[in-house]
Amino acid sequence: MELKRHPQNPVFMPNPMNDWEALNVFNCAVVHHNGLFHMLYRAQGRSYTSYIGYAVSADGVEWKRLDKPVMSPELPEESRGVEDPRVVEVDGTFYMTYAAYGVNGSRAMLARSDNLITWERMKPFEWDNKDHVIFPRKIGGRYVMLHRRPPDIWIGYSDDMENWTDHKVVMKPRPGTWEDLKIGAAGPPIYTDDGWVLIYHGVNQDNGRTYRLGVALLDLEDPSKVINRARYPILEPEETWEHRGDVPHVVFSCANPVVDGTVYVFYGGADRVIGLATCSLEELKDYAANG
Repeated sequence: MELKRHPQNPVFMPNPMNDWEALNVFNCAVVHHNGLFHMLYRAQGRSYTSYIGYAVSADGVEWKRLDKPVMSPELPEESRGVEDPRVVEVDGTFYMTYAAYGVNGSRAMLARSDNLITWERMKPFEWDNKDHVIFPRKIGGRYVMLHRRPPDIWIGYSDDMENWTDHKVVMKPRPGTWEDLKIGAAGPPIYTDDGWVLIYHGVNQDNGRTYRLGVALLDLEDPSKVINRARYPILEPEETWEHRGDVPHVVFSCANPVVDGTVYVFYGGADRVIGLATCSLEELKDYAANG
């Protein structure tokens, strides 16, 4: 099974008129809310400092964007940028997980909003951690988060979205495969009656470091349990703009909203532009369960 690329790809490009997003736009969060697609995207200008911008669309293809970022580096650990947002709505509040990048490396961060534009930073999570994403509903009365302590995907739980405990490994890289170096969650896990569908990225060393997307099915009540993990990737670099950009050979997703039974996978192509690929949720769930 493979995702189907949109014929108008890439669907989002850098804007040379705005210095902060003139070079690269990539690795975006997207939520579908009140009939519209809302994008929070990572952007870089000539300084290579990362900002987070906002755009809105009726169809996920044609976008209107704000001229100024909605999140800029403010904290000491963000001195080199705010990166790779993932956004989910839980009980009427939007939560953004993002990576702070500074002189001491990366730190997993959280923020919240009631309008997707104005964001309030929350208690930081961990150093040397990223690719973290919140589940879209509580499980067993607690918030649940996937995160990445290299090179594995981990899970943690919280009563208050500030203090996280009960961490354990969910998935590890698979030696000798397309995902033998490291793995990390893509967008928020997708709820189905048969389990949580998790799209994730995997990296190996062929032709440099190649980033691909795969899929797994996690247990509905205990998502630390993997029901099945599909053997082959569902998206890998093929187009020129997925191979050639700021970082070559990369398809990297932070967003997979479901609208009317269709999964919209937005992804960064070679850390330069944003593409869109789709499939039916039923098809993706079947491949996650049996692939």
